[in-house]
Amino acid sequence: MKIRIKRVVASAFLIIGIFCLVILATLVYQGQVTPQTDGEYVALGSSFSAGLGLGKSASGSPIVCMRSINGYPQKLARMLDFSFVDMSCSGATIKNVWHGGQAFLGPQIDAIGPNTKLVTLTAGGNDVDYVGDLAMLAYRYRIDLIKRFVGFRWVVEDKKFSRLESDMTDVLKVITHRAPRARVVLVTYPTILPPTGNCVLTGISDGEAVLMRKVAKKFSEVQRAAALAANVILVDMEGLSIGHDICSQEPWVNGSSPTDGAPFHPTYLGAKEVADQVNLILKMID
Repeated sequence: MKIRIKRVVASAFLIIGIFCLVILATLVYQGQVTPQTDGEYVALGSSFSAGLGLGKSASGSPIVCMRSINGYPQKLARMLDFSFVDMSCSGATIKNVWHGGQAFLGPQIDAIGPNTKLVTLTAGGNDVDYVGDLAMLAYRYRIDLIKRFVGFRWVVEDKKFSRLESDMTDVLKVITHRAPRARVVLVTYPTILPPTGNCVLTGISDGEAVLMRKVAKKFSEVQRAAALAANVILVDMEGLSIGHDICSQEPWVNGSSPTDGAPFHPTYLGAKEVADQVNLILKMID
């Protein structure tokens, strides 16, 4: 009996080991794929660009990126009828956009080429753990193990916003240098929390909501400053989405426990509204 149990355990570990090796090999292979550089539109950014949780995976999406066919860049590309290269990747930081290094993936900006007419960037939240902190704060009320080890110690000044502003400004300047004839658009994150008060859908306490509003405000200020310093187009979804927060009648962002989509990320409607707003602003500029 003991020998049989040992064999079962050994077989289970072997299967798990093989599975891990297959995943690792897949990630390495996907990281070696050279991105297309002939797209008229190149989308860069994190999960807010990739459309995390919004249905069917986009063709060619690396496992780690979880790009959806319903992310705002995918919708915008269809509106504009542009040839399209989607480099956005869930979990990406500004460093990943610029220099790569995310699960063996190269720099997202390597997709920018001579045909590029439009580049959008939505990133930076992972650099300051904005959405990650929101999720962790919400989960600590539902998962005892997290509650034991995660305390409420976040301070706005600890978020390294100065570094983010510098990095975001620099990468935007690099993008404009690589694509001098393209329209470069920084799209900010939409409003997540209500401007005042709180509701059960956030999954966090009133005090935590107050603190995270300060983080959101500082994050938006950094994005606006970077767009101004780099002289690129700003689509300020933080301002445009006021009235469509988690607690609103028509939210553009999910709460902490959505039945569809990812927590604290754009809904299907939210992704559509972002695409519509970017398209509108581009038409106004033309």
